[in-house]
Amino acid sequence: MTSEPSHPGRRKYVLFDVDGTLIDAVSNQRRVWGVWAERHGLDPAEVYEVALRTRPLETFAQVAPDRNPQECLAALHELEDDDVRSGVYSAFDGASELLHALHPGSWALVTSNYEHRVRGRFRRTGLPLPSVIVDAAAVEEGKPSPVPYLRAAALLSAAPEDCLVIEDAPSGVRSGLRAGMNVWGVNTATAPEGTHRHFPTLREASPHILAFAQQG
Repeated sequence: MTSEPSHPGRRKYVLFDVDGTLIDAVSNQRRVWGVWAERHGLDPAEVYEVALRTRPLETFAQVAPDRNPQECLAALHELEDDDVRSGVYSAFDGASELLHALHPGSWALVTSNYEHRVRGRFRRTGLPLPSVIVDAAAVEEGKPSPVPYLRAAALLSAAPEDCLVIEDAPSGVRSGLRAGMNVWGVNTATAPEGTHRHFPTLREASPHILAFAQQG
């Protein structure tokens, strides 16, 4: 599928998901959820499968309905913060060159994680940070709601139709589509449903992302 048309002559913007798109954090997420599950006497594999599809509070409601969700969340946050300090992270191939090549003010991060963890991971992987980061605390509705991507566009003073969303997860793809934006999928073997374009790796997508950003 080809990209939706955008308005010629107007500045273009790129909105990136973080985990799975710019930073390879799958093993970290699996480890954190595994430790959390074991501490609560639950099966790590089963818990992780639920966590992949839902936000933490929704995960707790499914896998530990008899536990205090705020206590569960606090324990998870402690594990995640420790992982940011001590875990092993790597940026996807091409991420650093791509982000450094984009014009400052023309891109943002839109994540279901929290900003302090994103900043920690970016420092550890050497990735540059944009001026706009929309995290879980910045919006009342997370992905797949359009709210996170619309919030990022508003902070950039960008029209949704002039924004390109780069995602790896179905919930993020739906979020971008519902926001009325171009959505490209990366780092997956098959294209997430609804994406306008798909690239198996971020490296392959990079020249096309730069070409989009340099329009207008």
